[in-house]
Amino acid sequence: MQPHQNDLNKFLYPHSSYRGQVKPENLLFNANLQEFAQKVSYIANLETSGKLSPEEAYSQIKILWKRLKMSKKELKIGSQTLLDK
Repeated sequence: MQPHQNDLNKFLYPHSSYRGQVKPENLLFNANLQEFAQKVSYIANLETSGKLSPEEAYSQIKILWKRLKMSKKELKIGSQTLLDK
């Protein structure tokens, strides 16, 4: 990858540093969450500029949301009881 391509990727796909409890499942979910947020932003901008219909934007975001929910379930994020902590 060329240097300017790396800068472009950082601009198009920004990732913030994770500051929560460092566990593999938390890190993976955080990456999924950031990707979800980035894609929703792109879809919203495409809809706002008239490139996507509101229905198509909603449909695409709904699919992304279902994937994020599945990721949360598969990684068992938030499924701990108070006794496990």
